[in-house]
Amino acid sequence: MKFKNLFFILAVSAVIFSCKKDDDNASFDAAKQALEDDVALIKYLQTHYLKESDGGIWTIKNGEIPLMEQVEVQNITKNEISYKLYFLKLTEGVSIAPKRVDSVLTTYTGMLLDSTVFDSRSTMLWMPLTGVIDGWAYGFTNFKGGTKILNSDESFYYENTGKGYLFIPSGLAYGNSGQSVIPPNSPLVFQINLLDVNIADHDNDGVATYLEFPIGSDDYKTFDTDKDGIPNYLDADDDGDGKLTRIEDTNNNGNWFDDDADGDGIPDFLDKDS
Repeated sequence: MKFKNLFFILAVSAVIFSCKKDDDNASFDAAKQALEDDVALIKYLQTHYLKESDGGIWTIKNGEIPLMEQVEVQNITKNEISYKLYFLKLTEGVSIAPKRVDSVLTTYTGMLLDSTVFDSRSTMLWMPLTGVIDGWAYGFTNFKGGTKILNSDESFYYENTGKGYLFIPSGLAYGNSGQSVIPPNSPLVFQINLLDVNIADHDNDGVATYLEFPIGSDDYKTFDTDKDGIPNYLDADDDGDGKLTRIEDTNNNGNWFDDDADGDGIPDFLDKDS
């Protein structure tokens, strides 16, 4: 099987957290590296295949169908640089897909393109997508969670979960800084199992975090309606009108976007004048 040279890091699961520093080499060409990573990932996908009997990735030896013919592509722009994240769905899942600000319950295995396994988690672990590498934050949104089954002893397990692979360029991982045993400029491969999703409300204001910044935008960390230095997703009073966001759903229907007292097209919880 392609997962060879298996070893476990003492702080297992710590690797995927987004703790890398900004690239300290001012002359580093991130755009060029993105292109080189894409070449490396395409080569990998053209020379490896999915073995259906065990769900593992193997090197093509007998004309098997290459991964390149099975994966989907997610185009991502970060710091004005275009990246391609490839993903392969084994099963999509049946519940809901996370937004990249939510938390996921998962198990996973991560490896380099040379097959070295650098991290693995076989027991369930909740991970906030706001605190992990961008490749995870974006990649998991292509899958859905499963169905939680409760046993009589109150233990539980999941069925029909979202399973697959993420093939991540280094610019959506650890860039030219690397991390632990991951060398700089390393594309990564993750086998993931998405068990469950928790829709985040970081400021407990009654509005899901993914609704607190413009749909399609990537600036949830900086979108700040009242310009008080606290982004909306962490601000319990998004418009700075002295009213907590949680009480600005005046019709009490759970939708903060259809309350517009002054009829100016701006929802009350984002409108200081309402």
